[in-house]
Amino acid sequence: MDLNHLREARQAFDIVSYGESFGGGHINDTYYAKKNGRLCVLQRMNKNVFHNPIGVMENIFSVTDHLRKKLEEAGKDPARGTLQFIRTTDGAPFFEDSKGNSYRLYYYIDDSITFDSVSDPKQFYEAARTFGRFQNMLADFPSEQLYETIERFHDTPNRVAQLQAAIASNPCGRLAKCGAEVEYALSQAGEMHVVVDALKAGSIPYRVTHNDTKLNNVLLDKDTLEGICVIDLDTIMPGSLLYDFGDALRFGANTAVEDETDLDKVTFDLKLFEAYTKGYAEELKHTITKEEKELLAFSAKLLTYECGIRFLADFMNGDTYFKTKYANHNLDRARNQLKLCREIDAKRAEMERIVAENF
Repeated sequence: MDLNHLREARQAFDIVSYGESFGGGHINDTYYAKKNGRLCVLQRMNKNVFHNPIGVMENIFSVTDHLRKKLEEAGKDPARGTLQFIRTTDGAPFFEDSKGNSYRLYYYIDDSITFDSVSDPKQFYEAARTFGRFQNMLADFPSEQLYETIERFHDTPNRVAQLQAAIASNPCGRLAKCGAEVEYALSQAGEMHVVVDALKAGSIPYRVTHNDTKLNNVLLDKDTLEGICVIDLDTIMPGSLLYDFGDALRFGANTAVEDETDLDKVTFDLKLFEAYTKGYAEELKHTITKEEKELLAFSAKLLTYECGIRFLADFMNGDTYFKTKYANHNLDRARNQLKLCREIDAKRAEMERIVAENF
């Protein structure tokens, strides 16, 4: 693997050595590095996604500094309870090389593990508790001070509008391949404005939210499987707790991987929904509002739908946002997510009961 493009970043962060890429993220490129005798994570940020790396990194440093203070006050280890990002040798929060690539560096947390899918409800329960603690520690952080790192990221009506624009322009001539998916997606659009409307009306609060709460964005202890901390902080910004809850279920309670093409394998696991809801409730049941609680079950569909139409629009636009491995990868992802929407609808009443029993 040619890693010559990392040489400038190595100098900027005074890295002793670096190694090959790792991780399964859709957006950034991630590498191993060594500094101060410790293993680190070096990332090249995707400038097609994050147009304002300064805003991204200022958010990250502000939030992680706040989390460290909270952990210290509670007598816990801040080096293990949150990521520690490293400034460049001249004190900058990230480095931009001569080609315009943006890099950042943080210490790797030892004896940690991530999972790409749920094999044990305990994993999901611990992920929920970890995201819940993250919410609680940031409850007094003024969310209005954060940059919106991706404009209108969870504005679902705007995502519908982007899908409609892709349908209308059909820039790559792919619309004929996804007519059934488009038809279903548009038929469901009517209820997808609820959370955006509630935020605008003030009936649910803005909070500091993670906005990408997949299972593999939580570090677990490799021996005990207890939650350690939240990672992948690029999309921290003001939002709704419902976005974080719904996206976790979209990813974790799907019985199939996100790009599974055999849709018979794609179902929504109520046992995993219950495990996650229980863990989340243990941390947040005394701070969540009545209005948020009433929308928890719906949020699983909302975020699944939103992700599905993002995959669908990206497919029609020529795969410009998500990394793909083959020609119809984004279409397969979209079909997967839209099938999951149907599964959630069929189980919504039971999901509402589980929420009511735990909160």
